[in-house]
This record gives sequence, structure tokens and C-alpha cells, in this order.
Amino acid sequence: MPGHRLDPIDRKILAELQADGRMTNVELAKRVGISAPPCLRRVRTLEDSGYIRGYHADVDSRELGFEVQVFAMVGLVSQAEADLSAFEERCRQWPLVRECHMLNGEVDFILKCVAPDLSTFQTFLTEELTSADNVASVKTSLVIRGAKDTPGVPFEVLEERLSRDA
Repeated sequence: MPGHRLDPIDRKILAELQADGRMTNVELAKRVGISAPPCLRRVRTLEDSGYIRGYHADVDSRELGFEVQVFAMVGLVSQAEADLSAFEERCRQWPLVRECHMLNGEVDFILKCVAPDLSTFQTFLTEELTSADNVASVKTSLVIRGAKDTPGVPFEVLEERLSRDA
């Protein structure tokens, strides 16, 4: 299990930064129970190792005028690796697509899209997504409201599992 490569302090650092990536190193060190210099070294090691990929502000899309959020389920004509990769690359180029996940089952990809209004999304849907190479079908679901949006991973579940396995 990948979590075994990290000691409890590393996991605590990750959990704390996941909850609040803006805290100072001094505050982080206090929360995890070590002094600031080794805490900073550990954070840099976690960054260099790829456990921490970046730091981001959690912006309120609706406050910024992005009123429409849609999940688009996309079926492709071909699931050959080159075609899957080409579609993923195309998704990276579309600003309205904020997330792209390949799935197994009836749907090949699910896209999370954000737009300022329904007209903007409809234009994207008809002129970009449905007309893209290799796209066979698109089904969309408009988000009415979100009940939960928690980024990251549930560290408490990992800690519970590691304590059971120990």
C-alpha cells in the first residue's frame, strides 16, 4: 500500500496541508508536533516526491459568474489507446472542461464542465464536444446544486486502515 511509504508525521503534514494549504510552516510544524526546520524539509521532500502536486485557491465559481455546471458523459467510436489519448489531450485544451475522467462501462469519459451561462455551454456542446473527432455520443446532466465537494483524500480512512494492518 502506498501509504506505508510515508510515516505518520508525513501523513499528518499532508492531511493538514490538504485542509489548509496557506498555513505557515511554523503553524504546520506546531500542528504535527515537530520543529519548523525538519517540517519544511519534509514538505519539500513530499513536493519533490510528487505527493504534493501544487497549492490552489478554492474559488467560488458562482460568485465569479459561472452559473452553469454540467457533467457530460461521452462515448467514443474507438477505444484504441491512441484515440483515448487524443481525446484526453483535446479535453485539456477546452477551458470549460475542468475535469476529465476515463471510465469503464457504457460511458468512456465523464467531463465536469463549468460555464457562465447555458448558452455558452450549449455552444461548446454543439460546436466543440459533439463535433470532436471520435465522439459517438454525449449525454449531459445539469447540476442543480452540490451537496459535497471535498478535495483530496480521506486521511482518516487511511490511518484507520494502517492501524488495523499494523
